[in-house]
Amino acid sequence: MNVAILGASAKPERYAHIAQALLMEHEHEVFPVSPTGAEILGVAGYSSVSEITEEIETLTLYLGPDRLGPLVEEIILAKPRRVIFNPGTESADPMAAFEKAGIECEEACTLVLLRTGAF
Repeated sequence: MNVAILGASAKPERYAHIAQALLMEHEHEVFPVSPTGAEILGVAGYSSVSEITEEIETLTLYLGPDRLGPLVEEIILAKPRRVIFNPGTESADPMAAFEKAGIECEEACTLVLLRTGAF
């Protein structure tokens, strides 16, 4: 499954970093997206979701609602099948916009979903 990680981090203590490692361990194709677009865990990074040319099946969020607002339209244009709002990223307006665009939204923890086989 192709998974974009919005708010990806090269810092090992960050949940986004832990999620990327676990996604890779579960053999998902990951696309780390961060402001720097830096490579993370040996995977080429992107500075925006719009740079990803592959189909995005899941976009997992690791940035707060204040930083998500300006990216809503870009995410809608990328047409992910679903967006996971990890704890601390929940935001009603972006969720409503995604659902209106036909994108499935889920308030959940990517780490828990992976570890329980529910991803």
